[in-house]
This record gives sequence, structure tokens and C-alpha cells, in this order.
Amino acid sequence: MKSSAWPSAEPSPEDGSSKHRPLAGKTAVVTGGGRGIGKMLTIGLLEAGAKVYISSRKQADLDTAVTELSPLGDISAFAADLGTTDGVQALADHITEREHAVHALFNNAGANWGAPLEEFPDTAWDRVMNLNVKGVFSLTRTLLPLLRAASKPEDPARVVNIGSIDGIRAPAPGLNNFSYSASKAAVHLLTQQLATTLAPDILVNAIAPGLFESKMTAGILALGQDKITSQIPLKRIGRPDDMAGIAVFLAGPHSTYITGAVIPVDGGIAAGR
Repeated sequence: MKSSAWPSAEPSPEDGSSKHRPLAGKTAVVTGGGRGIGKMLTIGLLEAGAKVYISSRKQADLDTAVTELSPLGDISAFAADLGTTDGVQALADHITEREHAVHALFNNAGANWGAPLEEFPDTAWDRVMNLNVKGVFSLTRTLLPLLRAASKPEDPARVVNIGSIDGIRAPAPGLNNFSYSASKAAVHLLTQQLATTLAPDILVNAIAPGLFESKMTAGILALGQDKITSQIPLKRIGRPDDMAGIAVFLAGPHSTYITGAVIPVDGGIAAGR
């Protein structure tokens, strides 16, 4: 995955740095950070100067990500299943033992399931909802002390939940991701309720990605990018920098008057529904 550095800036008298890094000195947590969109978010945060903790269920993915991304900045990993109460607590304990404050939490870990309506199993609802919705709520709640410790009146702590355009408009017939799309709509509404509950100390927003390259979208992309991108107003799928950019914006100094927003990053798909 290709990454790009943030634009160079003139040294400032305060820090003498030769590169503008808006998240320098901040700590971020990215769940599902070992691959796909989570990895894109992590790259952006590291390049912007943040210290980043990543988590996912698979240690191998985490090890690969840490090895690849370590040259960009301070990154470490912890394996946990955030669809379980024990997994949420284990990750929170791991971070609490090492940090006194968390400036930004990116709730990205998620699961999908596809099956025809008549065959869609109840277990798929439990697995997807437990990780995609309950896990987001539980980890946010458990990390509140660290988020509040990082918050300042002029620079609140941030929670950024990763939703989906499938939670904004109904997926195309035949996609059959019933529990996934419902879970992402729930994430969007949860984002808005948390935003009003936690204001003004913590800003809570959501990103609703469209089509990006990941394991979850491999089946769709296998249909052929030309066929897929012809249905996207911007005529391409998302690039890693598209996700990195919105991550840094929402965690950085230029978004302090935004909370409760669900921001599509989808090439215009939601606008054309």
C-alpha cells in the first residue's frame, strides 16, 4: 500500500519542526487496524505524527502491519476480539497500563455476512451486531476515562466510528448483507446519540466509506473494476489517501466544531441514490 507524507511546511518558532504534523504528541487507537480501511486510517495518523495502537483478532495481520508501518512512526498492536466483553476489556486494560490519555479512538473493527434471505442464519446477526455495534459502544464507554483525560476545551478528544454507505442507503438487490447494512445504520445513529451525550468534552463523528479495496470488498471487486466504477460518480474506487485524509481531519485541529456528523467518503454514491 502506497503512502504519502504530509506536505512540508516552514519551521515554526514553537517546535522548530521541518514538517507539519498536526497530530504530533497525540495517541490514537484504531480497531481493525491490521488491514483494509483500518490500515489506511493508521497510515494517515502515523504520518500526521500520532502514536497509534492497533487491534484486531488476528495476530498475524497485526504483526505484518506493525512491521510494514513502523518506519512511519510509533505503532504497536494488541490482539483482541472486540465482539466480546472480555476482548473489549483486555484491549482497554492494555492501553490503560501504558497511557494516561487517548486523544482519538477509531472504531473500525467490523464483520460482514452474506446469504440469501431464506437462508440467513440467526448467528450472523449475533456475530455482526456484537462486533459492529455493541463493540463500538462498549469500547467507547470503557475508554471514556482516557478520552476525558486527553480532552481540552479548545481541543476535545475524538471518537470516530466507521460506518458505511450501506447504512445510508439500501444495498443493491442481491447483495444480501442484511445484518451488515443494519449494523452500519445503527452505528450512524449511535454516533449521533453519543455526540450529544458526550459534548462538549468529546467529539463523536462517523465516516461512511464507499468502495475501498479490502478483504470485505474482494467479492464485489472481482466483478471487474470497470463495471463497478461506472456506477460511481467519480469513476473510481477509494484510494488509501482518501481515507487517511479524512481520519487526520477528524482527529486534527480543523474539525473542532464538528460532532454528530456522518460523512460519506464514497465518490458520490450516496448523493446519487
